[in-house]
Amino acid sequence: MQLFYCPEVFEGSSCLSKEESKHCVKILRKQEGDTIHLIDGLGTFYKVKITLASPKQVLFKIEKTWKEELRPYSLHIAIAPTKNNDRFEWFLEKATEIGIDEITPIICDHSERKVIKNERMEKIILAASKQSLKAKLPLLNPAISFKEFLSKQHLSDCFIAHCEGQDKTSLQSVVSKNTLILVGPEGDFSSNEIERALSKGIKAVNLGKSRLRTETAGIVACHTIALHYEEV
Repeated sequence: MQLFYCPEVFEGSSCLSKEESKHCVKILRKQEGDTIHLIDGLGTFYKVKITLASPKQVLFKIEKTWKEELRPYSLHIAIAPTKNNDRFEWFLEKATEIGIDEITPIICDHSERKVIKNERMEKIILAASKQSLKAKLPLLNPAISFKEFLSKQHLSDCFIAHCEGQDKTSLQSVVSKNTLILVGPEGDFSSNEIERALSKGIKAVNLGKSRLRTETAGIVACHTIALHYEEV
């Protein structure tokens, strides 16, 4: 099933954006009378029939709607952007495919990348959502400092994955239905950041015996939560 993105459809819009219209008509060769499927980014699928097929504007009539099946958990990962932008984009793509609700880039003491272009990142997320047939897009928050993030967040069921040799619990053993996981940059969280997190009641977890890259740690955390709920 090929999906098109139309965030305004829930407000009554009956046309695709110029970009989606061009892809629909010029690339996929869709014509008047053809059936296509839309997502609104909020969790609803739409089956629609094309009433006007133009590269500049595709008009449609809604024939059927249905909701995406809800996951039995909510996952928010706050993760430091990687120095190599491609690696962070890879994380966004794969986390979206696996299943995630919210992503916050956090700028840490050891962060080498401190600027995030949300517009490009949101396109990565949208493409991954379409590819994995998801109707609800994960929320990508603006980048924020680690300190400010801790001061603003409700930290219940919050975990920090770090590499320092302290007592840590396996993430698998503390899976929660509403989980927030902190993942640090190359070079890990600083000792001060770890201490600050622990002082706020955030629990330290390990993601296995291997030392992982930032983006890999994010994916392991995402998959651990998803796999737990697929098995129960």
